[in-house]
Formats: sequence, C-alpha cells, structure tokens
Amino acid sequence: MKVLLLKDPKEGGLGSDPYVQEFASLGLQATLIPILSFEFISLQDLSKKLSHPEVYGGLIFTSPRAVDAVMLCLGEKAISEEWNNNSLKERWNEKSIYVVGKSTANLVKEIGLATQGEDTGNAEKLAEYICNKESSNSLPLLFPCGTLKREILPKYLKENSTY
Repeated sequence: MKVLLLKDPKEGGLGSDPYVQEFASLGLQATLIPILSFEFISLQDLSKKLSHPEVYGGLIFTSPRAVDAVMLCLGEKAISEEWNNNSLKERWNEKSIYVVGKSTANLVKEIGLATQGEDTGNAEKLAEYICNKESSNSLPLLFPCGTLKREILPKYLKENSTY
C-alpha cells in the first residue's frame, strides 16, 4: 500500500525522513509531497543583526526554517569570514541560545552554537523557561521568525518584560 504524506522532507536532509521510515517498518511505501512554498525576506536585515550580538541578550529559534535563514546569512562572504574565524560565533555563544525541539537544536548545533530549552517542547513552555532565565532588564532577544509564526512566545515574553 502507498501513503502520501503532505509535508516537507526531514529538515537538514540527512538520512531518511522518520515518518517514511516508520511507514516502511509497517510495510507501507510513503511518499513526501511538500505543500508549502516560501521565500526568505529581510535576510539583509537579519545579517546586520547577526553581526551585532552585543545588542542582544541571545537568540530564539522556534523552527528549523529560522535556522535555515541564519545559515543563509552565514553564507554571505562578509559575515561568513567573521563567523568562521570564530569571533562572531564565540560572541553569540556567550549569550543564551533558546530553541524549541531537538531537530531545531541539532541544526543550531551544526552552526556551532550551544543551545538550551530544547526539551521544553512548545513555544509556551519555552517562553516560561526563558522568563525564568532572563531578567526584565536583560538585553532584548533576537527572534528570527516568519510572518506566520504564532504569537504565543512573543506575547508571553512581552507580558513578562523579556522581549
């Protein structure tokens, strides 16, 4: 039997998608059909912000797509050299790097950043975690995200003077 999965392939492209593997273990042939298309916008603005970690208290990643945007920025020559000689990467690693989920955490680790909060599981629990770690007079956190993001995390952080 064949199964059509309406989802993008596993982020990172390493190995087979876990859903495809699970269906295969049950004797089913799964095919992935990507359902969304998008384009990154404001990468130039994100690059500028990534170049100035001193302005931020840390980073928040709630999706692999946000990490992809940062990876694209890091591919630009100007920022890439500074990142790869470790000075920019080290300055970000002195800050808190918050993530939701293990797949997002793994991608963030691939670019050389240490993560925390990956076991929180969702935006609301991550927001609580961040509020327990950050003080109200901390520098703002950089939160690369798309226009379709849910407002749970920003709303919670604003209500607790952390964003």
